[in-house]
Amino acid sequence: MTAILLGAHGAASPRLALRWLRERTGHVADQLDAAYAQPGRYWLTDEAEHERALTCRATGTAYQRTLYDENTRYVLIAYPPGGTT
Repeated sequence: MTAILLGAHGAASPRLALRWLRERTGHVADQLDAAYAQPGRYWLTDEAEHERALTCRATGTAYQRTLYDENTRYVLIAYPPGGTT
């Protein structure tokens, strides 16, 4: 398996990190066929999961979403400053 970094963003707060995750999730979902995009589209409206993401980030824990299709996995991660994937 080969990993290719498609983008990165330094966010100043957990809320800004979540905003970036939401934007990138929307971009990825827009490029997937409908069946594969559905989990990402659902996540975009899942306020309870967004709160969980904010809690993870506020406590210094990484938060990850994975979208995929038949051939590719898109892993979106927000991790604390100084953390690694």
